[in-house]
Amino acid sequence: MPSATSGAPAQCPYTAVPLRETTAGRTAPLRETTANRTAPLVLYASVLTTLLAASSAPTPLYPLYQDQWGLSALTITVIFSAYSLTLLLALLTVGALSDHLGRRPVLVGALVLEAVSMVLLATADGAGPLIAARVLQGASTGAATSASGAALLDLDDPLRPGRSALTNSIAPVAGMAGGVLVSALLIPLSPAPTVTVYLLLAALFVAQAAAVTFTAESGHRRPGALRSLLPRLGVPPSARRALLTVGTGVVAVWALGGLYSSLGPALVRLVAPGTPRTAGGMVFFTVSAAAALTVWTLRRTAPTTAATGGCLAVIPSAALSLGALHGAGPLALFGGAALAGIAFGAVSQGALRMLLGSLDERDRATTVAAYYVLSYLAMSLPAIAAGAAAQHYGLRAASYAYAVGAAVLAAAAVAALTASPRAALPR
Repeated sequence: MPSATSGAPAQCPYTAVPLRETTAGRTAPLRETTANRTAPLVLYASVLTTLLAASSAPTPLYPLYQDQWGLSALTITVIFSAYSLTLLLALLTVGALSDHLGRRPVLVGALVLEAVSMVLLATADGAGPLIAARVLQGASTGAATSASGAALLDLDDPLRPGRSALTNSIAPVAGMAGGVLVSALLIPLSPAPTVTVYLLLAALFVAQAAAVTFTAESGHRRPGALRSLLPRLGVPPSARRALLTVGTGVVAVWALGGLYSSLGPALVRLVAPGTPRTAGGMVFFTVSAAAALTVWTLRRTAPTTAATGGCLAVIPSAALSLGALHGAGPLALFGGAALAGIAFGAVSQGALRMLLGSLDERDRATTVAAYYVLSYLAMSLPAIAAGAAAQHYGLRAASYAYAVGAAVLAAAAVAALTASPRAALPR
């Protein structure tokens, strides 16, 4: 998932060596501060990556949970959506808390809670404990991703403008890919795969919390912490046209992400029953890795072009998925997953840049919040509906309806993007 700060515009390159104020009131070249920015920037990027790795680590394990405890497809999607919806609530309430208390205390507290949620996942013995652990994980991830993403922007280097914003874009999807990959590889290698991956992540979060404790504060405290907990949602008039234009495309790609991350392993078993269990997790790895590569590749592409191309990619992705359900085999399913990842990376990046490109700084937070309300609802609610449909009509019928619905939404978004006056949208 792209971070809430991934759409921040890059600063303009400097034509001369930038200067900073010294304690004596003189100026000194900013080059000497570059090394001081690199270490904390790497730390906060690793935090963001690990948080999203933890979010996707359960995906390859869902078939194991189903076999051990006899869970239905609907239960699996509820477990998945408990995380997404709680994360959304956290972004709306504590997302701005680090602007008032500082990045370091919020991040340390959130990482400790994240480690606790990993221990709860490792010791879970049924659907109820899994849901409780995912709720705690969603809340702590929402607080931690906001604080770490903001800290990355605090550390943006004038000599390397845009580096922090690009890190905010790539780290989440790279983390999701890494979490799925490690979790899937541990299934045949570890005697207790549903325990090992979470304990490894818990140890990482504890180490990162300790490292953040000894890192200099990058933000500035200001009053209003309690007031910041009140959810605020709104889109200024200058961004409404862009959101209405690209909104159906955002829903399509995030809904596809929800399908692959919750029911992806079950789809692999449906299409190719004899494949190893690790293959189930690799389908969402394919989505995440393709999304990360797309974000990097399209970082200089005009946002409307990226969003339109991403929406177009949804249609062949849905066609390949339908082909897989009708006998084309796992290659078609993984091809559809790769195109879904390309679509996700292109539409998410393009949509955020379209929304944020013309806004004043004071309007960005509420606009990003509105974007993620739409995104996480699109990821969670259709996934729950698909789980319920799979329980009553079968996974094949539910997946068929899901793929067709995503393609229709994407086609509507392409029509809206091409019909809207070019002067009204950022390019």
